Amino acid sequence: MHTGGEPVRIVRSGYPPIEGATILTKRRHVREHLDHLRKLLMFEPRGHYDMYGALLVPPSLPGADLAVLFMHNEGYSTMCGHATIALGRYAVDHGLVPKVEPITEVGLECPCGLVKVYVEVRDGKAGRVSFDSVPAFLLAEQIRVEVPGFGPVTTDVSYGGAFYALADAGQFGLDVRTSRVRDLVDAATVLSAAVNRAIPIEHPLEPDLGFLYGSILTDGRERPEEGPSANICVFADAEVDRSPTGSGVTARMAARFQRGLVRAGQVCEIDSVTGARFTGEIRTEIACGSKPAVTVRVGGSAHYTGEARFWLEDGDEIGKGFLLK
Repeated sequence: MHTGGEPVRIVRSGYPPIEGATILTKRRHVREHLDHLRKLLMFEPRGHYDMYGALLVPPSLPGADLAVLFMHNEGYSTMCGHATIALGRYAVDHGLVPKVEPITEVGLECPCGLVKVYVEVRDGKAGRVSFDSVPAFLLAEQIRVEVPGFGPVTTDVSYGGAFYALADAGQFGLDVRTSRVRDLVDAATVLSAAVNRAIPIEHPLEPDLGFLYGSILTDGRERPEEGPSANICVFADAEVDRSPTGSGVTARMAARFQRGLVRAGQVCEIDSVTGARFTGEIRTEIACGSKPAVTVRVGGSAHYTGEARFWLEDGDEIGKGFLLK
C-alpha cells in the first residue's frame, strides 16, 4: 500500500515465531535475532533506500485487534502514522474487524502503545482513515543549536509517538515547497545530529522510546489561519517520508498547542513534498508521566499498489540485501 506516496509493505506471513510477551519485547527480539529479514524486505533488490514496512504480530494489549512492528532502512520505529492509516483500511478490507458503517473502529497495538483507528465505510467500502494518537508533548521549546555549515538554528523537539526536531526550513535558506529534496535532506540530517549533541532525548515513561527519530523542516506556517502548512520529514538513516508523516503531524500539533498557536478542536492541514495532505486536530489534554500532553486526531487516505511473494535462493549473497547511498 501507500499513504500519500509513502510505501507500506505489509508483511503477513513468512517470519518465524516472534518471542515476547509485549510489543516492545517483540521489537527487541526482531532487532536482535531477525534483522536479516528486515534487510531482505526493505533493502535492494526487493526494496530501496526509502522503503517502509509493517510486520503484523499477535496483539498483547486488551482492545487491540492487531499489532504491528514498523521497520525501515535503519531499524524499527516506535510509531508510524502513514502505516497506521494504511493498516486501518487493510484491517477492514481483510476482515480483521467486523465492518460497521459509517465508521469502523480498529485497535492497533504499536510499540508506543494502543492507537484507536477510525475507518470511514460507505456502501461496504473502506475510505478515509483517521487515528487518535498516544499522548504527545513538547519536550524542548525553541532551543538554539549550532548546526555545522548553517550556524545557530532554533528548533522545537516534540513527541508524537516518536521524537522529532521541528524547524523552519528558511533558517537553512531553503523552502520545503520549492527547494531540491536532496538539500532539504542534508539540512534535516545535520539538524538531527546537532539536536542529539545538544540535549538528552528521554521519554517520561518508557526508556525504549527515548531517541530522536528524525527532523521535520517546515514552511514556517504554524497557525491554522495562515492556511495549509507544508513539511518534509527526514527520519532513520536520512530516509524521506513522502507523506506528511502521521507521527510528525502529531508532534507538530502538540508543539503548536503547548506554544499557544492552536486551540483544541481546530483542524489544521499539513502537506508533504508529494502534495499529499493530512489533517490534525487536538482532541484531549492529558498527562504523559510528569509531562502535560495532548492526543491528536490525524487523518489521511491510503491505497493499494499490489501483492508479492519474496524468497532468497541458496548462494545469493547479494540478494540478502544492500543499499546504495
